[in-house]
Amino acid sequence: MTKSATTQGAGLRDVVAAPSSICFIDGEKGILVYGGYNIHELAENSTFEEVVYLLWNGRLPNKVELEALNQELVSHRGIPAAVIGLIKAFPKDAVPMDALRTAVSALSFYDPDHGDNSPEACRRKAIRLTAQVATIVAAIDRVRNGKEPLDPKPGLSHAANFLYMLNGRDPLDVETRAFDIALILHADHEFNASTFAARVTAGTLADLYAAITSAIGALSGPLHGGANEQVMRMLLEIGSMENVDGFVRKKLDAGQKIMGIGHAVYKTEDPRATYLRSMSEAIGKRQGDTKWFDISHRIEEIVVGEMTQKDKPIRANVDFYSASTYYMLGIPVDLYTPIFAVSRISGWTAHVLEQYANNKLIRPRSEYLGEMNLKYVPIDQR
Repeated sequence: MTKSATTQGAGLRDVVAAPSSICFIDGEKGILVYGGYNIHELAENSTFEEVVYLLWNGRLPNKVELEALNQELVSHRGIPAAVIGLIKAFPKDAVPMDALRTAVSALSFYDPDHGDNSPEACRRKAIRLTAQVATIVAAIDRVRNGKEPLDPKPGLSHAANFLYMLNGRDPLDVETRAFDIALILHADHEFNASTFAARVTAGTLADLYAAITSAIGALSGPLHGGANEQVMRMLLEIGSMENVDGFVRKKLDAGQKIMGIGHAVYKTEDPRATYLRSMSEAIGKRQGDTKWFDISHRIEEIVVGEMTQKDKPIRANVDFYSASTYYMLGIPVDLYTPIFAVSRISGWTAHVLEQYANNKLIRPRSEYLGEMNLKYVPIDQR
């Protein structure tokens, strides 16, 4: 046997695949940066629309630029009637991520820039997709529950409009701000699996819809998307505070993983978890019931404490507190991963635009571990 290429880390861990100016992560220090801005700065001060502009342009917008982007997003929120018809034709038990993948792929048929891969056309496609993914996700949920999709409300922000289209009511200010921050926190995360999938597809000069469909496909896998869904199912199984300690101890004694605790990149607290923790508590207090936050916080205390004693320090990640936050916002559990796409579409499109701007076909080597110099044996002699 022989090796045809230098062996790299399993799963390409720590391998730098390409330069990018969109996002930076320092896992050792728990730092996440979009376009030079620490995530804490953005979560405390900006809006999702501002972050979209930042990811696409490498700088924050001024008032005129932000208003122009807002108007573009609002004007493109509606989705073609044919796509609504397609969603209505899906089986009622269709997995939401499968429905989203199919609907986004179908959008390309109705895009006026279909077939045009110029920078200007791709930016227009990015605007439409960022606006329309939210509408599609809300429509998928309403249709499967026997309800008509709601038309977008022009006067609402991206976050508020999604919650309105999903729940059929104008959200409270605290709900809107919580969801807006959640969108900011999930907007990008460097070369994660779905983003890299999008860039690989874009690297072939396939169109933006094909690249985003690839990203959605990658996100649908349980090793990438879905962790917060599993967290919420765990919380629902526990049910009450008096059951927490016994449930967690049983899991830990059996050597089983507690979902939402620990991260492949961050060696300290995931900076996104800092905000989601406080949002979960704030929404619970606003609604007069902190049950889901309290259960989550107790789980975190037990697991982090025990792992620290074993010199294996881990912390809650972005998925842990987003679970209870989304649940209290009225978002169905199996919609959590599509909600991720409502935010990450901004980062996916930013990376695809960056890939197009300085394109090189992404074609890594493999480490060959098979046999060599075998002699062919005729079939009647095998």
